[in-house]
Amino acid sequence: MLNSPSCICEKMGYDTDSAIFSRGFVDMHSLRILLTCTCVLVAACSRQPAPTQTTAAPAASEGLKRLIFITNGDDPFWHACNAGLLEGAKRVDLESHGLTVVMEKNNGTAQGQIEKLRQLASQADVAGVAISVIQAENAAIVEEMKNLAAKGVKVITVDGDVNRSLFPDARPYYIGTDNVVGGRLLGRAAKKLLESRARTSGGYVQFAGFTDNDNARKRMDGFQEAAGSGFKELDRMPDEMDLSKARTNVRTALVNHPDLVALVGIWAYNAPAIAEITEERSVRDQVTVVTFDAQAAALQHMADGRIDAMVVQNPFEMGILTVRLLLAMHAGDETTIKELFPQKGEPDGDIHTTGLRLIAPDEGSPLKAADFEADGIEFYPLSKFRAWLDTYGLSSS
Repeated sequence: MLNSPSCICEKMGYDTDSAIFSRGFVDMHSLRILLTCTCVLVAACSRQPAPTQTTAAPAASEGLKRLIFITNGDDPFWHACNAGLLEGAKRVDLESHGLTVVMEKNNGTAQGQIEKLRQLASQADVAGVAISVIQAENAAIVEEMKNLAAKGVKVITVDGDVNRSLFPDARPYYIGTDNVVGGRLLGRAAKKLLESRARTSGGYVQFAGFTDNDNARKRMDGFQEAAGSGFKELDRMPDEMDLSKARTNVRTALVNHPDLVALVGIWAYNAPAIAEITEERSVRDQVTVVTFDAQAAALQHMADGRIDAMVVQNPFEMGILTVRLLLAMHAGDETTIKELFPQKGEPDGDIHTTGLRLIAPDEGSPLKAADFEADGIEFYPLSKFRAWLDTYGLSSS
């Protein structure tokens, strides 16, 4: 802001309390002097150096190359994965290798992933990319993955894979869940729950973000297989990762199929959507509710009696292994790669699975550890699982 005339005159030595100013009158000679001096001062001010701009201290990652994790969307599931990325970076002292790791959340669309991959291809500091592929058959996503690899960037898939039948050379490795096994586990749990309630037949609907997504399709197929022919799949309802539509889909399913015996949530946010709408429609006592993943909201719904069983992945471990694998690929560490993929070169030898847990309410569930642990499945009562989350400062998985 410019100084006022009185301030300028004070700087010049004029007495602003004099009669000239008190009367609001200045003779012509004084006015010329005043205006001349004002211009000089204003010009001098304009030649002063601009205020120094505060610059942030150099970031800790300055000069480091980046490992980037691209999610399929934004969900608390990825909070646990990001915690794993940070833990993995700490365990291997990633910065000492000239690397840092960053998670970039996609907007829930295939185009979003395509654009992110293209952007990364133009950035010289990208050393590795892990991506949870949102659409398994999307050739454009695969093309951009290959473009990155051609530039020397190490590219893997985590959690969501490509369709390997269509794109066998899209990536060298996958880290995550064996989604067919996960679907079968949820189907077995649902069948046992239904039979304990004297249900040996009936219809169910499965809900997911995209029904053409690799992990969703495999989970739904696995569920259908394990639930058996006595229980009929009536629909698979995609919501395109729209939380409002996820709830609308549950309402629609209950209207279209009033005799449903089970509702199956395939993606993390489907669990609270199902729990909330069954409560809203007062049908909780009519349907068995089984879901994937463990949002904090879903865990509370289970505690409140609205969810009967959850199959939970291990996104925390996915994050840890992502860092470990991308570092090994970047450094040419074949020993670590062989440790992670001991069957490399054999069918499915490019897949590293991170295990599954089955979570049940603390009390009253017909599901017992002995029914599942023989198959290598970790069985957790809800309180024990929450204690495990607390160990790592997590609220969801």
